[in-house]
Amino acid sequence: MIIYRIICVVIGYLFGIFQTGYIYGRLNNVDIRNFGSGNAGTTNAMRVLGRKAGIITYIGDMLKALLAGLFVRAIFGLALDLSSVEVFILVIYTGVGVILGHNYPFYMGFKGGKGIAASSGVVFSLLDLKLSVLAVCTFAVIALISKYVSLASMCMMIGFFGEFIVFTELDMLKPIAGSEYRVEAYILVFFMAALAVFKHRSNIVRLINGTERKILQKKEGQVG
Repeated sequence: MIIYRIICVVIGYLFGIFQTGYIYGRLNNVDIRNFGSGNAGTTNAMRVLGRKAGIITYIGDMLKALLAGLFVRAIFGLALDLSSVEVFILVIYTGVGVILGHNYPFYMGFKGGKGIAASSGVVFSLLDLKLSVLAVCTFAVIALISKYVSLASMCMMIGFFGEFIVFTELDMLKPIAGSEYRVEAYILVFFMAALAVFKHRSNIVRLINGTERKILQKKEGQVG
């Protein structure tokens, strides 16, 4: 299983390096890394290129994580006939790879996005309705109340970590509940949540200082 874990991280990374926002920007003769926050993710794409660009970027970055998970399920679950719990843990490893690929794409000098859209795709790839609905609701509620995408993003991932543990311990998250891979899964999900917070460290400072930009608020000098 160790080699399978490594393979899945690599598969995820290769899916993750598809940078939707960067590619969309290039098609419009704009390198979004040179504008706004310099980030290649959904929020900066929306601020630099508009709402349509933000939506397209989110869908693309979310889908790459979801498709990576489905690909691994097909390869290891159907082709290699691994057990459902083994496939589940491999899907999580794949998700970690996708987020790393999105955040640190080698061909962009390891400067990508912050991994939230990709992380939501990882949540969806687990194919558990409870986790997916709670992730969407957490993000939406916090974003609507606070008007801060960064705060909503971090709350979504921290909430996902907590929900994952609670549902597993209550035997409500199949097939990982009660399995030998339970703690390993907790560590991986914690890593995803911690990485999301780490990538938002500058946002945290601005939130504390009251200088964080709100939803759809543009920084002076941005495109569009």
